[in-house]
Amino acid sequence: MRMNVFEGIVLVAGATGRTGQQIVRRLVAHGIDYRLFVRSGSKAVESFGPECVDRLVIGSIENTAEVEAAVKGCSAVISAVGAYVADADAPPPSVIDRDGMRVLATIARRAGVGRFIQISSLAVTRPEHPMNRYKEVLSMKLLGENAIRSIYTEPGFTHTIIRPGGLLDGEPLQHHLQFGTGDTITGVVDRSDVAEVAVLSLAHPKAVNATFELIRGEMAPQLSLDPFFSSLP
Repeated sequence: MRMNVFEGIVLVAGATGRTGQQIVRRLVAHGIDYRLFVRSGSKAVESFGPECVDRLVIGSIENTAEVEAAVKGCSAVISAVGAYVADADAPPPSVIDRDGMRVLATIARRAGVGRFIQISSLAVTRPEHPMNRYKEVLSMKLLGENAIRSIYTEPGFTHTIIRPGGLLDGEPLQHHLQFGTGDTITGVVDRSDVAEVAVLSLAHPKAVNATFELIRGEMAPQLSLDPFFSSLP
């Protein structure tokens, strides 16, 4: 069922990543207009087909001019951008997850983009976590979160930070989930469910200026995600 939960153009940053692709699919399913911000146009065409060309802005969150072009005319950003810690030649987490997020949020707010949704990670508040051995990736994500929270706090500008567990490419839209706050839960979650939560967060009142964790839960799959949002403070 198509349910338009948001009016306006949503910029999907990192749209060709596996989570980004799922976000685009859920935006399409809900009938929400979108734009793609990607590093590689050829990868975007491979992922979404040649019809996506009119929606493309090619660039990086490291480049202010490219970010300005990407956010122009948008009403919201959903960012699935993250550093590729397994690639020694890729920019480090300090450049992408910390500095890049600050640039993206700053320019988006300056352009009047009212909603900013960031896909972060579980365990960002745990500096001893093994993932931090990879160039402090979790600590850099936390600093990026903090930048978004500080930038998107004035009236008319709101944020949502989603911290998923280990990401899996499982069956789509399982909806057996657990939301949490305080960074105390651990587990895994399907990318499709993360994408659905991100898209619904565009308009759900409980998601406004919220930071929460998301993992697979033990309850039976649900037809609606609203009960999970209702569990947030």
